[in-house]
Amino acid sequence: MPPTELSDRVRLQARRIIESRSAALSGLYDLTAVRLFRYASSITRHAQDAEDAVQSALVQVADRPWMIVDSDQPWPYLLRMVRNESLMIIRKRRRWALLTSISDRLIGRGDDSLDRHETEDQVWRALSELPPEQSEPVVLKIWEDLTFAQIGEMLEIPAATAASRYRYAITKLQQKLQHVAPEHLSC
Repeated sequence: MPPTELSDRVRLQARRIIESRSAALSGLYDLTAVRLFRYASSITRHAQDAEDAVQSALVQVADRPWMIVDSDQPWPYLLRMVRNESLMIIRKRRRWALLTSISDRLIGRGDDSLDRHETEDQVWRALSELPPEQSEPVVLKIWEDLTFAQIGEMLEIPAATAASRYRYAITKLQQKLQHVAPEHLSC
């Protein structure tokens, strides 16, 4: 099916959602789900994450179908929504992986020895002990996925200063969390 025809059909389904909600949403799902899932899978590389991305995008369409109706290109717009959801899922996955990696590196222990929540609590406690000018770049870089340029702009400091504060904070976190490890060695 040509993209313009698909866009027209996507727009029609979105109009139907405005008029009749659930019945039309299933029509949009039937029309697009396989393609959206395939696209999301190519981004997330995990079937469950791809399903979550498609579901999140379709929930947004159900809540605000006029976004699709008013779009010049409904199909590409819907694809962009799925892409954005897929990327958010990847960022969340990376944050968890990064948190685990940081704790593994800093504490010198793997996830096998510590409960994930306990590890997260230890990292957050250590992070809260840092001065704000050091903890902010860490939170903005790791959890908000900002670049050093964006962090610098947000904090009104040069990007190099943001990067320096980040590196200094990571070093301090390593020192703080290495002292946590002996407690857990006896467990």
